[in-house]
Amino acid sequence: MNILNVKIPSEVLYIIGKLEEVGYEAYMVGGCVRDAVLGTEPGDWDICTIALPEQIIKCFEEHRTIKTGMKHGTITLVLEENNFEITTYRVDGIYSDSRRPDTVEFVSDLKKDLLRRDFTINAMAYSPKSGIIDFFGGQDDLKAGLIRCVGDADERFKEDALRIIRALRFASALGFTIERSTADSCIANKRLLSKIAVERISCELNKLITGQGVFHVLMNFIPVITKIIPEIAPMILFEQNSRYHCFDVFHHTVTSINFAPNDVIVRQALLFHDIAKPQCYTEDEHGGHFYGHPQMGAEITKEILLRLKYSNEAIESITELVLLHDEEICPTSKHIKRWLNRIGETRLRQLIEVKRADALAHTEKYGRIRVNTINDAELILNKIIEQQQCFSLRDLAINGNDLISFGVLPGVKIGSILNKLVDMVIDEKVENNKESLLKSVKELLYM
Repeated sequence: MNILNVKIPSEVLYIIGKLEEVGYEAYMVGGCVRDAVLGTEPGDWDICTIALPEQIIKCFEEHRTIKTGMKHGTITLVLEENNFEITTYRVDGIYSDSRRPDTVEFVSDLKKDLLRRDFTINAMAYSPKSGIIDFFGGQDDLKAGLIRCVGDADERFKEDALRIIRALRFASALGFTIERSTADSCIANKRLLSKIAVERISCELNKLITGQGVFHVLMNFIPVITKIIPEIAPMILFEQNSRYHCFDVFHHTVTSINFAPNDVIVRQALLFHDIAKPQCYTEDEHGGHFYGHPQMGAEITKEILLRLKYSNEAIESITELVLLHDEEICPTSKHIKRWLNRIGETRLRQLIEVKRADALAHTEKYGRIRVNTINDAELILNKIIEQQQCFSLRDLAINGNDLISFGVLPGVKIGSILNKLVDMVIDEKVENNKESLLKSVKELLYM
């Protein structure tokens, strides 16, 4: 059975069929229906049913079930090592912490269950027998490209404040517009975000920043973004007074993100790459300058990412790109190999993407010159990698054992000699073959 050419997994059809077989209503629900209507393969398939948790367990007693969500009506069914959440129709009680309901009440009305959900596009249900159940105009909003709360937006956001950033995330990911009353409520209720765990906000922020509609979301919801990251506020409308720039600092930042590939590390680095510019601004007869902003920006970025509880790996990657974003990458083989030796291929490719997106957000004339240089550097990088040219110790045609066999005593000197040989190969002073390198070793030993 298909919805708009998206195949429903046999396990999902089995679950719905099994529940219906013993007299219980059951539907696919939420994001999987949204994605299926859009023709996108869902990542998860959630199911709701009139059956109570105990009845769900009994219905699937021959299978393994996980009961950790029973308080909120959710049973996880394990089929072929895949997990499927089955949840009883429910209505939520008071959300005293703006995060989760204090209590839930099981109900027998599908509409009441769908009414508690966040956005119309996520409040549709489907079963092969009944087709799409859409009480709130979710299909129309998908066609119109709208993110709209189910019912009163203020109430939805007061129930769970994470829905504010989720609204922005969906708008960015889908390239949709947030319906006016929902958009106004996002901004009006931004203070509620302080009640949400930063890990949840960070997860949504990553999805937001990699979306196709990121430019419009960041530009139109500045009050929400600066509530999450107050350090961005000084960038807003901060003029650069430079012949190289045609936008203020924040507009330039968002434009650069929009030009970047869909790589969360690259886009996060671009979000923060000029965050220190307002603090570093000076001006003379030649216009505005921002000396030292990469170094200060890396420090600010690290503080922000630590506060938002990003992983150590992400923090290291993003802050390094912020630190290096203004450094020159010359389109010569020697220079590219130096960069490869310094930061490795993965980071260098990310840095090239950062620099290219940054350049594209400058004035057209200056940006075009910089982009051409960056593109030339990338071509040389590709050639070095394709030809497996030497730029690090692991690429060297000899190793420490070769030096010991050659008569060099074990110790620190071996590492020093190997590093000097790499430098000589990069500088094209010696060929990367064993004979030439050992000849150079002899020369180094008697220097």
